[in-house]
Amino acid sequence: MRIALGVQYDGANFKGWQAQRPETRTVQSCLERALSKVADHPVNLVCAGRTDAGVHGIGQVVHFDTTAARSNRSWVLGGNANLPSDLGLIWACEVTEDFHARFSALSRRYRYLILDQPHRSALWHRRASWCRRPLDATSMHVAGQALVGEHDYSSFRAAECQARHPMREIRELTVSRRGDGVILEVEANAFLHHMVRNIAGVLMAIGTGDRPVEWAREVLERRDRTQGGATAPADGLYLLAVRYPERFGLPAGSATVPGFVEPFEEHPPCEKRCNLA
Repeated sequence: MRIALGVQYDGANFKGWQAQRPETRTVQSCLERALSKVADHPVNLVCAGRTDAGVHGIGQVVHFDTTAARSNRSWVLGGNANLPSDLGLIWACEVTEDFHARFSALSRRYRYLILDQPHRSALWHRRASWCRRPLDATSMHVAGQALVGEHDYSSFRAAECQARHPMREIRELTVSRRGDGVILEVEANAFLHHMVRNIAGVLMAIGTGDRPVEWAREVLERRDRTQGGATAPADGLYLLAVRYPERFGLPAGSATVPGFVEPFEEHPPCEKRCNLA
């Protein structure tokens, strides 16, 4: 049978998704070891999107084939019992053999968090990017609309990207101010290597005023990575959700964002929160 799983992880202490050398800590290697114990046979995982070192997963989806008869609850509880605290399973679901975590996906959605304040945050360390200068979220949003649609994103792909072609379709891109920071969210049918981080780098340069709003379109049209902006850090990037056809029957709400609070709560100025006398 084929089993699909919802996976979450704090990517700060992982060297990315993909299994590498035995001594290298990756999301895939930790998951395969844990699930192999539950299945009592070696498990090989396929994921919806391979994330780089430092990138976090909120709505990652994987699948594997097994001859072991286990309940969905057993896969989750058994897997979590063998996983480290920064990696966990949130649901399991038996799926048909034509389901594929990568190729069946309709779209992927990423979130990029940016704290724009003069001082660094201890609480958001390795969980958000940090910009010392204030960002104009409105200008960033306007600039980002030039990237929506089906385009050649050669200017936004890493030099080592192994994708066969640079054509992708961004279906939605939003930038908004949220309390102490700025949130970029982008959804596309698929992404190139470093594509979201390179988009974030271009939009941050526009948000600080170093570049005009029109620069995002100019970078896109050049189709040359060397003409683009800096690659934004991995710290603030989250694989937020992966969407599939309803016929696969994945758990309702599996693409929602859990958490006790929304990122970047609105706080009053420090002098109103603290007694400085």
